[in-house]
Amino acid sequence: MVRVLATLIALILALPALAAQGFSFGSIDGGALDLERYRGQPVLVVNTASRCSFTPQYDGLQELYDTYRDRGLVVLAVPSNDFRQELGSEAEVKDFCELNFDLDLPMTTITHVTGSQAHPFYRWLADQGFSPSWNFNKALIAPDGSFVEGWGAATRPMSAAITSQVETLLE
Repeated sequence: MVRVLATLIALILALPALAAQGFSFGSIDGGALDLERYRGQPVLVVNTASRCSFTPQYDGLQELYDTYRDRGLVVLAVPSNDFRQELGSEAEVKDFCELNFDLDLPMTTITHVTGSQAHPFYRWLADQGFSPSWNFNKALIAPDGSFVEGWGAATRPMSAAITSQVETLLE
């Protein structure tokens, strides 16, 4: 009986999270950024890099956050060096973003988003059919934690493609 129970527990623990709220990131400000805290809110998760030709999109990410945050949207920046364009430390990333883009949206620590070392959230996202192919790829998560849609780097944060989906989730 104990052996069966142990096997069942192991199987349950091995199951992938069914919703994005099951994941947590390190926060660039220290501590953890638990996605559970955003349950009931749409979240746009964006893998970012400070030395990328798409880095000016930080302005659009902040504008999107400013436009919809009072209605519940969270924009989460996930700095990553997977494409070899991120600064060397969280402190450098934080300073760069605050000084150059006046960002106040939530940001994780430098995180792997691709490959075998990808953060569990990004492995879950890949299971949903979306994996970042470059910096500034965007994944929209519904208030219930399900994956809605993903966009590549060329899709600007304030594009109709993104804002129309966000507005639908905020209604």
